[in-house]
Amino acid sequence: MTLSEKHLSTLRAVCDAFIPSILSASDTHGFWRLKASDFETAEKIAIALDHLSQAQQQEFVQLLDILSSPLLGLTWFGALKSVNNLSQAQVEIMLQRWSQSPIAPLRQGFHALKKLTTFLMYGYSDESTANLTWAAIKYPGPLSKPPLDKPRPIVPLDLRQDQALSCDVVIVGSGAGGGVVAGELAEAGFDVIVVEKGKYGSERDFTQREAEMIGAYYEAGGAYSTKDGSVSIFAGACLGGGTTINWSAALRTPDYVLEEWAKNHANPHFLTPEYQRSFEAIESATHVDTAESSHNLQNQALERGAKALGYHTTTIPRNSNGCATHDCTMCGYCSLGCQQGTKMGVLKTFLERANAKGARFLVETDVENVLIREGKAVGVLARSAGKNITINAKFVVVAAGSIHTPALLLRSGLQHEHIGKHLHLHPTVSVAGIYAEPMNAWWGNMMTALSNEITHITGNWGAKLETPPIHSGLLGMALPWLSGRGHKEGMLKAAQVGAFIVLTRDRDGGSIRVDKRGRPVAHYHISNFDLAHLQRGIQEAARIHLQAGAEEVYFPHNHQAPFSLKQGVQALETKLRELPSWKWRPNDFPLFSAHQMGTCRMGGNRATHPVSPEGEIYEVKNLFIADSSPFPEASGANPMLSIQAMAHFTAQGLKARFSR
Repeated sequence: MTLSEKHLSTLRAVCDAFIPSILSASDTHGFWRLKASDFETAEKIAIALDHLSQAQQQEFVQLLDILSSPLLGLTWFGALKSVNNLSQAQVEIMLQRWSQSPIAPLRQGFHALKKLTTFLMYGYSDESTANLTWAAIKYPGPLSKPPLDKPRPIVPLDLRQDQALSCDVVIVGSGAGGGVVAGELAEAGFDVIVVEKGKYGSERDFTQREAEMIGAYYEAGGAYSTKDGSVSIFAGACLGGGTTINWSAALRTPDYVLEEWAKNHANPHFLTPEYQRSFEAIESATHVDTAESSHNLQNQALERGAKALGYHTTTIPRNSNGCATHDCTMCGYCSLGCQQGTKMGVLKTFLERANAKGARFLVETDVENVLIREGKAVGVLARSAGKNITINAKFVVVAAGSIHTPALLLRSGLQHEHIGKHLHLHPTVSVAGIYAEPMNAWWGNMMTALSNEITHITGNWGAKLETPPIHSGLLGMALPWLSGRGHKEGMLKAAQVGAFIVLTRDRDGGSIRVDKRGRPVAHYHISNFDLAHLQRGIQEAARIHLQAGAEEVYFPHNHQAPFSLKQGVQALETKLRELPSWKWRPNDFPLFSAHQMGTCRMGGNRATHPVSPEGEIYEVKNLFIADSSPFPEASGANPMLSIQAMAHFTAQGLKARFSR
């Protein structure tokens, strides 16, 4: 996005307040004197804005207009000056007041600027130059170069002009659901075309450079969020979808959730032996087990602290094959694409199987509409590099994910009132502990330890405690910012950080709506019911950190300073009793989501559920959904395996119905 020099100057002043130059007697690596503008962070933000919608770009420009105006002073009860005419200390005070403002758009503006600045400052590097902060924070950066001599097994179609194609089935989306359906149908003899809006990346493309990989293979370059900016949403936008860049956790849908889906939503198939066989088929095809789920130091801390409290722990199965045969240090980079090719996502399994049976692939191709004639889906209209593509098919499978599937259906004229509703996000926060010894949580398997101690706080609603991958950019974004100095002090402890995430099974959802251009906009506000469970998870994560030996804890809240655990159990318990009374408005705390579910829920009641138990849209014949959007409620577990099993079961029905 092109910003005027006035806007860039304004943005530089704000970035330098978030990450200022500070005089320090001891500054071996030049870390303290380094400020954001030394790294051209404002210019990098302008480039990152290219991933956002036109409406979001306009909102960002409006934010810069406020900062450029003397009326800025009215927003923080300060001098009537633009940000460029304030001292650095004044800009810092302005940001602090914005972060706690009763005016929601000011908190949103603070959060947006903070996330972009800190992520790009600490996460960006290029092929020739390491990030200038890494030596000081002891982050190693990429461990190896990608294997450029390794061939790509899939060769997507290269269409040079407007074209019409024909097939038995066109599948929109190539992630956990679409990939499974593609492999199953292609091996059954169907002529399959897979359309993916993202790029095709293989081992030779995965550089382990955080900002580059997230920008290339994540939805909106990693910058997608809810309308109010309060939830950062991470989703795959590449061939293989989320299975290419996720954390490899392969957990079945809990039995109690399957029972809810079956009994509360008239989906009896979820309780059948045939459905269990779909789980077994996926686990076999994607090599799911715990043999390669080795705990790194961060996962050891979660297990150690939980056991000290007498809490439940278990080991998470992973879909990997071969991590144990090489130095799995690099497994910590798997969220940036698996350079070793040992992550058994659909890219390495079902999509390669589909490719071997003649399936055709279109990448970097946007499907605009489903073609519907006489109440039946007969293909799709798409665009790729300015070319119009018509794909005629006997039936259509939409597997674009819970964000894009409802938007596509609405653009195509479907009118079911529940399309886009019941969006679940598993709202998540990270609770960081600072340990005396190096944790180096960017190395080793990312997520292998799990505690289900509080999954049933209220009936079947609660939270899981797991661990996230930690890399410099996401750490910078997740750490609370109370001042420029304080945030830098936190980043200098990066190697000592061990983080636990609180993954909440949300009962009360949000929605996906479309803007004037038909693009999806996520609306979500965590309910008081779900927030209470999130808060309980934060409390338990802090207790586990204390028992695991952490010396300090960073609460996921804009207004809370790091807490010294050296004060002991009683001091911590006093702090935790205060926690529910903190302000928990949108953008008072950083919420994340890597799991999007619902928006086209499946059920036997066609008045309240857009999708039938067979996976077919009630409104339109021969139009099927195979991703996370048919989930009747949140899965309560990392959803990859749940999506794959549901897609596999749906594919068996498709093979029987459309048998060639």
